Amino acid sequence: MTAASWTSIDPAAADIRLVVCDMDGTLLTTAGHFPEGFDEVRELVRARGVTFVPASGRQLATLEHMFPGLQGGSFVAENGNIVVHNGEVISTTSVDRDTVTRVVDTVRGAEGFDLGLVYCGVDGAYIERTDDAFLAEASKYYAKLDVVDDLKHVDDPALKLAIFDFTSSQAVADALLGDLAKSLQVVVSSANWVDIMVPGVHKGLGVRALQEALGVTAAQTAVFGDYLNDLDMISTGDWSFAMANAHPDVLAEANYVAPSNDEFGVVQVLTYLLSR
Repeated sequence: MTAASWTSIDPAAADIRLVVCDMDGTLLTTAGHFPEGFDEVRELVRARGVTFVPASGRQLATLEHMFPGLQGGSFVAENGNIVVHNGEVISTTSVDRDTVTRVVDTVRGAEGFDLGLVYCGVDGAYIERTDDAFLAEASKYYAKLDVVDDLKHVDDPALKLAIFDFTSSQAVADALLGDLAKSLQVVVSSANWVDIMVPGVHKGLGVRALQEALGVTAAQTAVFGDYLNDLDMISTGDWSFAMANAHPDVLAEANYVAPSNDEFGVVQVLTYLLSR
């Protein structure tokens, strides 16, 4: 399928009630900043009675910190492993202890790779590696981050396990995680991060849970994404947008192409659709 340009849409035909937006590579610029005009578009969304939901691989605490105006609102965090509606957790999914042990051992024993592992729990995130370079990367995405001696002994359900590689997450998935992928879901979520989760869990499930809670249909949902962990989410909205900088698979799945994240694509499209 070839995605159409966002400018081909007749705004009068778009009865949008829910906007679901990925963060990195989608809403945020490459430098990690909110786009120009975002405060104004948030006011426009609110004035139109539309629900805005961040959907990310990021930690719930991080998203709440980034969106203080959404306290008591809705979030899809940890790639769908925790979903919040009106400030209440409505869904969590966690991997078992054997999986934690396998992943920790895999990362510790990986030769020729420069890896860091984040244990993504319900109450916070945990790491063993403490050098400045890895701490800087992990701190971008995890507002509640604790250093522990042994990740195998963390007493907090693991929503997912996130591996960071300074070179290529795809190379890590291909070379090290093949056996894990036979029984678990291995998702390359960015150029440097790969997530290990329970099979069948993804952002799309979280969005569908929120659609049901809100009484909103796919025809009333706009979705924005850019990377492979957005694929299942893209299919939840008829108004599905791949950013111009998106992975080719996401561009093939979406109905429309939005300007890139560095062109403030989410702001441009929402302003166009909702300012009618």
